[in-house]
Amino acid sequence: MNEQVDNYCERVGTAFWAEPINAVTNLAFVIAALFLILAWQRSKARSPAVLYLSIWVGIIGIGSFLFHTFATLWSAAADVIPILVFILSYLFLAVRYYLGLPLSLSLVATAAYIPISYVVVPVIEPLIGSSSGYVPALLAIFIVGLLMLGRDRRLALGLIVTGGVFLLSIGFRMADEPVCNVLPLGTHFLWHIFNAVVLYRLTMIYLRKCERSVQSAQ
Repeated sequence: MNEQVDNYCERVGTAFWAEPINAVTNLAFVIAALFLILAWQRSKARSPAVLYLSIWVGIIGIGSFLFHTFATLWSAAADVIPILVFILSYLFLAVRYYLGLPLSLSLVATAAYIPISYVVVPVIEPLIGSSSGYVPALLAIFIVGLLMLGRDRRLALGLIVTGGVFLLSIGFRMADEPVCNVLPLGTHFLWHIFNAVVLYRLTMIYLRKCERSVQSAQ
């Protein structure tokens, strides 16, 4: 588990600060989490799910920081697992409270994400490499957004725009190695910044949905 991992352009050694920009830009997730918690505190709809998602955004930043400093197999797990938890949690909330599926179907849809990913990822991995692991989440955002167009246009457009930001973010992740000879820092740090924006937007979209539900119930 302590085996070193060298996946990014910026890393040229094994020192703790061998990826200073990639490491420091994980503050974007922590900042996003703090803003989300502040928004949750000010909101009339204090949904526990919003606080839960906000905390996981911060944990994602911490896990990614560990990976870009220690760069070991155990820190890679600390990076990937929180991301998967957030994806599955948000997917459940989306199908349950956006699409309005029953609890049982929402759980089935959420559980199906992992086996579907195992089918989708190997097909596109030869084309876009390790970034293929995020394509199922990207597709889920767009699919839910399109399905919501006839129900809640504002929410739907919010998801679609967020999907566009996520697509750009994945593009920066993919470009890291190809531009390495020209840009020694690579572009992975932009993946962090734009991904923090994606998680912030997704959580705020859910918070706004909760707020509208509270207003309509009054």
